Amino acid sequence: MIKEKRKLKNYTQEQMSERLGVSLRQYVRIDNEEDLPRRDVLKNLIIELELTNEEIGEYIRKMTQNIA
Repeated sequence: MIKEKRKLKNYTQEQMSERLGVSLRQYVRIDNEEDLPRRDVLKNLIIELELTNEEIGEYIRKMTQNIA
C-alpha cells in the first residue's frame, strides 16, 4: 500500500527518504513493507502520503502481523 500511495504522488524512493529524514535503505524497507517505521517517521509518512485512518489501521495491522 505504501509503494502504491507513493507512486500516486509521483514521488521517488529518494524523494520520500529525504522528506522523511531516513536513509534510502531504510525507506526501501518501509516501501516494501518489510519494516515498521519509528513513530515520528510514521507520522510524517501519514502526512506526506495523506493516508486515511482506515489505511493507517490496515498498514499497522499488516506490519505487526509480519513482525510477530
